[in-house]
Amino acid sequence: MSITDPISDLLTRIRNAAKAKHKRVDIPASNVKKAVAQILVDEKFVSSLTVLDDGKQGVLRIQLKYSGGKPVITGLRRASRPGLRMYRSSEELPRILGGMGVAIVSTSRGVMTDHQARKQHVGGEVLAYVW
Repeated sequence: MSITDPISDLLTRIRNAAKAKHKRVDIPASNVKKAVAQILVDEKFVSSLTVLDDGKQGVLRIQLKYSGGKPVITGLRRASRPGLRMYRSSEELPRILGGMGVAIVSTSRGVMTDHQARKQHVGGEVLAYVW
């Protein structure tokens, strides 16, 4: 099966697992997915990220994080998509919930949060919003 938007698939799997109160979710690995998942770990939206070798492309195992029985991730939304790419300069990067959430941006210096991109004065493709 061919997936046309792997980032959207990653976000949907995490969103569905959190709503179903699963402890972890397994996702087929890629470099961009690893970078996005690592940002979720760094920003403390998920507990941990483990890359498992399955002899093919690998599997990302993401341990979800809950607070008081509710998922820490209250919202995940894909910003740029294959049919409508969204590129922003460092000054135009969106602020999610007044800085409480993060926008994940793919820049020429790698995948990073909107805070890091503003600090480094680089823009790029806005991949997703997380709050």
